[in-house]
Amino acid sequence: MILLKQMLILLFFMALGYGMAKKRILDQNNCRFLSWLIVNVANPALVLSGSIGNHIGQRELAQTILLAVLFYAALIVASELLIVLFRMEKKEAGMYKVMLAFTNMGFMGFPILSAMYGSTALLYGAVFMLLFNLLIYTYGIFRIAGTVGSFRDVIKKFLNIGVFAGGISIAIAFSGFEVPAAASQTITMLSNLTAPLSMMVIGASFLDVEWKGVFRDTKLIGFVFMRLLLLPILGMLILKQFVHNPILLGVCFVTLATPSGSMAAMMARQYDGDYITASKGIGLTTILSVITMPLLFTVFHLQ
Repeated sequence: MILLKQMLILLFFMALGYGMAKKRILDQNNCRFLSWLIVNVANPALVLSGSIGNHIGQRELAQTILLAVLFYAALIVASELLIVLFRMEKKEAGMYKVMLAFTNMGFMGFPILSAMYGSTALLYGAVFMLLFNLLIYTYGIFRIAGTVGSFRDVIKKFLNIGVFAGGISIAIAFSGFEVPAAASQTITMLSNLTAPLSMMVIGASFLDVEWKGVFRDTKLIGFVFMRLLLLPILGMLILKQFVHNPILLGVCFVTLATPSGSMAAMMARQYDGDYITASKGIGLTTILSVITMPLLFTVFHLQ
């Protein structure tokens, strides 16, 4: 199976990153540099690669935007409703809500989409990522820090290179512009850095996770069940009734089924959130997603 093979490859790079961190080859400074390289160079190139040789019509673009809006609205509502099942302090509850609503679409989802569906899926994914960025810097910050900050700060964070890359990718595909061969090859080569580097950084971050007692934490186990099984299953049962484009349905599946986003941990550090909970949730969902994603992919007969 393509997805299982891809997940095993990603698992290998995570294990490599963890081993390098354990040996102090990959320290915090190195991870910070690699994260900058991924966020500002490799991942934007991966997003841009979705526009190469692909075209999206006005109606198709409008449908994708509408689906993305409804998709994230449903995820946020679900995270607000599901979290009431647990008795949590405000700070802890806010962290769980963010980890339920936002998955690791950028670092993990895009490499999977590229391997499974090709560059066309990256074009649809770019639409989802534009909305992801808007919400993570508004709703996400509010839930982690209890405040959004000034309008200028939110706009400044939202207008990042990932958003620009997504917008340019959609514009190129919408206009039918032919990307020159040299530029196309450069973009493709840079985009190939995303999967191995991002997984190595995620693997290195596992060194900070306090694994002792993780599987005795009932709230954490309940959250993992919701994030990796309940939400993807319910979401796909609903989406399969309305979404008939197999590639777009695959994008929805990957967005739902990937583990909690690493952005949650980064924001927890920046805004004095519950970083320990974030590390545990992201670490555990990332490892278990190697099993749950291929399983659900088979159950829903995705292609």
